[in-house]
This record gives sequence, structure tokens and C-alpha cells, in this order.
Amino acid sequence: MTAAAGNPVVVVMGVSGSGKSSFGAALADALHARFLDADDLHPPVNRRKMAAGIALDDADRQPWLDAVAIWMAKRSEQGEPGVVACSALRRRYRDRLRASGGEVRFVYLRVPEAELRRRMEHRMHFMPPALLRSQLDTLEDPSGEPDVLTLDGTRPLADSVAHTMAWLDMGKPSGELSAHPR
Repeated sequence: MTAAAGNPVVVVMGVSGSGKSSFGAALADALHARFLDADDLHPPVNRRKMAAGIALDDADRQPWLDAVAIWMAKRSEQGEPGVVACSALRRRYRDRLRASGGEVRFVYLRVPEAELRRRMEHRMHFMPPALLRSQLDTLEDPSGEPDVLTLDGTRPLADSVAHTMAWLDMGKPSGELSAHPR
């Protein structure tokens, strides 16, 4: 990124299994930015609920979103770029993160349900595949919101990182990268 583009905090969002952590870490490396996997900020009670197959509600998510927003605010206050992998499933959650201050951009990783299920069944994580449906039902598609790039989460990681870097460098407010470029 060029200096003129600023030091945004990029929120890599999507449902569980979409590749947020892998993509977020790769993007942070490319940006020379700090990376946070927001799952690390879930309180133990949230982790226990999810591990037991109980979906989180808004009250469960609020302290977690506040902790993520505090991390983002610190990046902005220090003039540092940052990347955070955070589901940010609802518009109001994204708005809470936008209110953290500074320049905030979102990259939404869209992945077909069958692929999400396959990924979740082949990984070790506290979020069981049984909760995928509740995440999909909670998701409010961010397409059309300001400062959102939508990516096909099945594309090669390097392609998606390169496309995101170009999008950030151009300062483009929104966009989409599909599996089949037009």
C-alpha cells in the first residue's frame, strides 16, 4: 500500500470455515500489519457454548465485539495498519466495528455452503459444523455497504490477497471478485 492510502484496519469477515484466519494472516503479512484472530478474544463462556453446539446471541457477542473494536481503535490511534479476522455477521456488528475510529475496510469471503461444511468437518476448532446453519441464518450480506470488497473464498489465496492489495491501494470503496471474472 502507498502512504497516500492511509493505514486502514481491514476486517476479514464471513461465516465459520470461510478462510478468514488464513486469508487475514496472509493479508497482514502483505500489508506488514498486525493480525488479530478475533476468536482469540471470545471469553471462555462463549467458547464453551459454541463447543456445545449452542449458537451465540447478540448479548453473547457484544463484549466480544467491544474487545475487537478496542483492538482496532488502538491500531488507528497508533497510526498502524491492522487486519482482524472477525465473523461480523450482522450489519450492526459491522457498524460497531466501523465506530472504532479510523479507516475501516471489510473483505467479505463468500463461500458456498457445501464447501463451508466440508472445510469445517476437516479441521480442529471449537466451532462445530452443527452451528454452520445458524451462522448462515445470522449473516446479513454486506454487499452494497461502503468500504466492502466481496471475494469468492474458493479462489487461490495469493490471487485474493493481490486483488485486495490493489483494492486497498486504489482506495476503492467497494467491489467484488468472483470465481469467474467477467
